[in-house]
Amino acid sequence: MKNIVVLVSGGGTNLQALIDAQESGAIKNGRITCVISSKPGVYALERAANHGIGTRVIARRDYADIISYSQAVLDAILEEKADLVVYAGFMTILDELVVKAMPNKMMNVHPALIPSFCGKGYYGLKVHEEALKKGVKLTGATVHFVTEVCDGGPIILQKGVEVLDDDTPETLQRRVMEQAEWKILPKAVSLFCEDRLEVRGSRVYIK
Repeated sequence: MKNIVVLVSGGGTNLQALIDAQESGAIKNGRITCVISSKPGVYALERAANHGIGTRVIARRDYADIISYSQAVLDAILEEKADLVVYAGFMTILDELVVKAMPNKMMNVHPALIPSFCGKGYYGLKVHEEALKKGVKLTGATVHFVTEVCDGGPIILQKGVEVLDDDTPETLQRRVMEQAEWKILPKAVSLFCEDRLEVRGSRVYIK
């Protein structure tokens, strides 16, 4: 049984999708053992507590720079004996010392079809605002391994979502979450825990 540590910064909707998948048996051979938040008092911590999952708060504001903050997060991850670390709305870009310690053991969900609308500055509603501004007919979500390049790691799963003529950034964000993020993130986590993901170069193969 693999230990999953989830990193959060806010409400925790993707965390809830993982918890629901775990409780329904959709995540095989893995369990969420700890949720780490970059901010105190966020609803994601309550979601975890409601399901008996341990939590930690490592507040970004308590650290002078990103290096010291990243080291504190890494120390916690190692203390929790994490086999997999999942970014679920975690709003801090950690120093590469973390991914170097956990190669191909950290994954993130991004609310677009990478390589579109990704990289530094593309997060939250900003992604959907840019998709609508560009006039794309199809958007979606991507689960990828985390590397030192923001949103640049090997892609694990993607799912497309149609863009409607009357969409606002808010309606599009909600539909991408419901139709894509909440489906492919738990699936990718389960594939990892079942040892069914193989990374060769920049590509991920599902065994």
